[in-house]
Amino acid sequence: MVKQRVLSGVQPTGSLHLGNYLGAIRTWVGEQYDFENYFFIADLHAITVPHDPKALAENTFTLAAMYLACGLDIQHTTIFVQSHISAHAELAWMFNCITPLNWLERMIQFKEKAVKQGENVSIGLLDYPVLQAADILLYQADLVPVGEDQKQHLELTRDIAARFNFQFGLPEQPILKVPEPLIRAEGARVMSLTDGTKKMSKSDPSEQSRINLLDSPDEIRNKIKRCKTDPTRGLAFDDSARPECHNLLTLYQLLSGQSKEAVAAECAQMGWGQFKPLFAEATIEALRPIQERYHALMDDRAQVEAVLRQGKEAAEEVAQQTLQAVKDALGFSRSL
Repeated sequence: MVKQRVLSGVQPTGSLHLGNYLGAIRTWVGEQYDFENYFFIADLHAITVPHDPKALAENTFTLAAMYLACGLDIQHTTIFVQSHISAHAELAWMFNCITPLNWLERMIQFKEKAVKQGENVSIGLLDYPVLQAADILLYQADLVPVGEDQKQHLELTRDIAARFNFQFGLPEQPILKVPEPLIRAEGARVMSLTDGTKKMSKSDPSEQSRINLLDSPDEIRNKIKRCKTDPTRGLAFDDSARPECHNLLTLYQLLSGQSKEAVAAECAQMGWGQFKPLFAEATIEALRPIQERYHALMDDRAQVEAVLRQGKEAAEEVAQQTLQAVKDALGFSRSL
């Protein structure tokens, strides 16, 4: 039986946090044996906002090590760096030429980030959903793991694929596969420790807002001790008036491996002073094996480099096949 192909990527900006892990990477790891997986490091996307050139390459390497430390198995997963495959940028340009501008101008994330950057907003920030479409369609992915905030971008990818197939393909023989979203409701949207209504984010200027995967036990305890709560005794899920309570219980549930019902029963009569140490220790123990594997990999950089070389070769073979099919459909002459 042919496995469905799954593709996703993470930008090498800042440290991975619980939102990245619980919302994406842990799902990749848990389901990797059921699919044919292509997971990449999205370094081209990382430069759509101001970045530190000196840190980009090292952040790319450490993210690859973190992928492996979290449990991705190269026997079932191709791990590669986006910029190592030139077909990503080449296909994005071709998609630019068939994508209406108003499709990009309606993207919610662009509007939000453009406000923050003001006059410094780049064409790349506007255009990165087209590059994202190229990332996905280049590998003819069946499924794309996405959070709720990325569903609009996947819809754009589907629209671009459908438009290209309609204009340049045949109804019975589409050139590009139209992907479907792979959404895991539980833990798909991890919220900030300082505001339960906002997503946990690497771009938040406050370190207190997130727990990074490499935070020390003391850092984790201090962040949880200081995280935003409410004065109500007794903890419960799904109370819209208590977003922080719901978020912290969900994190505890996912990190401790318990069911929602078990956590609800355990914490129903607790105060925050009793719950926070419990949550902190569950977090420390869940992250301990990841941190140990990560440090071992960083002591053996040759192993990570070999994984990325192997991933580049495997990804490039697939990418070039799709790129050539697109170029043929567009009418480009083949190199002599």
